[in-house]
Amino acid sequence: MDINFNKNEDHNKLLLSEIKQKFAKVKLGGGIKRIEKLHSEGKMTARERIDYLLDVKANCIEIGAFVGEGMYEQHGGCPSGGVVVKIGYIKGKQCIVVANDATVKAGAWFPITAKKNLRAQEIAMENKLPIIYLVDSAGVYLPLQDEIFPDKEHFGRIFRNNALMSSMGITQISAVMGSCVAGGAYLPIMSDEALIVDKTGSIFLAGSYLVKAAIGESIDNETLGGATTHCEISGVTDYKAKDDKDALNKIKNIVDKIGDYDKAGFSRNKTIKPTLDENDIYGILPKSRTEQYDMMQIIYRLVDNSEFEAYKEGYGQSIITGYARVDGWAVGIVANQRKVVKTKSGEMQFGGVIYSDSADKATRFIANCNQKKIPLVFLQDVTGFMVGSKSEHGGIIKDGAKMVNAVSNSVVPKFTVIIGNSYGAGNYAMCGKAYDPRLIVAWPSAELAVMGGTQAAKVLAQIEASSLKAKGEIVDEKKEKELFDKIKARYDEQVSPYYAASRLWTDAVIDPLETRKWISMGIEAANHSPIEKKFNLGVIQV
Repeated sequence: MDINFNKNEDHNKLLLSEIKQKFAKVKLGGGIKRIEKLHSEGKMTARERIDYLLDVKANCIEIGAFVGEGMYEQHGGCPSGGVVVKIGYIKGKQCIVVANDATVKAGAWFPITAKKNLRAQEIAMENKLPIIYLVDSAGVYLPLQDEIFPDKEHFGRIFRNNALMSSMGITQISAVMGSCVAGGAYLPIMSDEALIVDKTGSIFLAGSYLVKAAIGESIDNETLGGATTHCEISGVTDYKAKDDKDALNKIKNIVDKIGDYDKAGFSRNKTIKPTLDENDIYGILPKSRTEQYDMMQIIYRLVDNSEFEAYKEGYGQSIITGYARVDGWAVGIVANQRKVVKTKSGEMQFGGVIYSDSADKATRFIANCNQKKIPLVFLQDVTGFMVGSKSEHGGIIKDGAKMVNAVSNSVVPKFTVIIGNSYGAGNYAMCGKAYDPRLIVAWPSAELAVMGGTQAAKVLAQIEASSLKAKGEIVDEKKEKELFDKIKARYDEQVSPYYAASRLWTDAVIDPLETRKWISMGIEAANHSPIEKKFNLGVIQV
């Protein structure tokens, strides 16, 4: 091993340690005291409920663990968006589970909570996965009601999705394990089956205090909307459970009876681990986002038996395309090559940049994968498309548009892994969040932005310096450096993978060694949903 490998390894393992530290904090939700209070009420936490429900708690992936980080600090924060979402297995069946975290503002919905719930429903709808709701929520967080209540992608969209999923035949099961009030009461009742925990679960459009204020009726919450009321009088819920574990056991029994699903038919063989050591990824991936490296060395450590069948290997070399298997599943890989390559004509192409020929190659490859029903995996480390007169005269915009068109119209499931840079239009062409990847994750080395931090900070600092000069202020070298450092620090915070994850631009920040698991479980989920549309590029300029 060379010295650079060791330096890279140390750096990337420190980034991995940061993930673990952040996740340990996130898992506490609203804090130890609130967890203890929940336990004293005979209730389990959201994470404890999900762990008990799943067959093997380690055999799952969590969506949006870092959602809400650094947001709503003036409101006391909102760890994980106040809701825990995991894809795992119940009685051997892959499901998605959504559990309100009652330790965070009593499970109240912040704007990001709604976005995360909608993302969970989107995953269920795209993949036709059964979805389980573990409800324990005080409803909308009123101080931010204007950001969560009326718009298209706000709170009400949840119930619209409940109705759509029901019509699509997607199983929805709800367990009311705590509060379930106002508009939120529609979620469990719009599910196929609803359970309620005796004495701790309650459902009503208005609680006892509001009932008293509105119509003058005096009634306690248990009589108004407790388990006995809804299981024996109103018929709103279908099952009464004596406690949390009893409710979760009933869900297991219901899921156990669900029939098999129609399959998309993606190719899967026996799993073979990579022959090259996956741990080498930490040493191969450079410490600096500007350094070059060979993306093939990453790919060999992600794919089964370290086997990769390259497509158009000698053409458009700044993008790697080819076929492989991940955990037995056949995949088509589209990856940015991060080393400088030399074309047959002797021209040098920079790593991480998309050229006309590489965009053309990627477009053709994406079409081939759609023709053969092969899921696509995008490995992003892209600085953007090549600029300059030669590229513009050669039609880089047209070739880039063709690639974006192919990504947009692809009907096979797409999965995106942001390994390093994800800048500008390169993010779009390589299947960023706007292009509907079934799952999109980032490594801790990822950066998402319109452009790199240094370049952006230089541009913004120059603009601000010019503005100050126009006002008659003296801007010397020291002042310029102060401006640059201030802007660079702010920009660096915004390009962090955690900044993106907190806003759900990505589904997770993951250890690189978890990549195979995410892709495999993602394709397994996608296999629940047969492809009904045909691949059609529409009108493009050839």
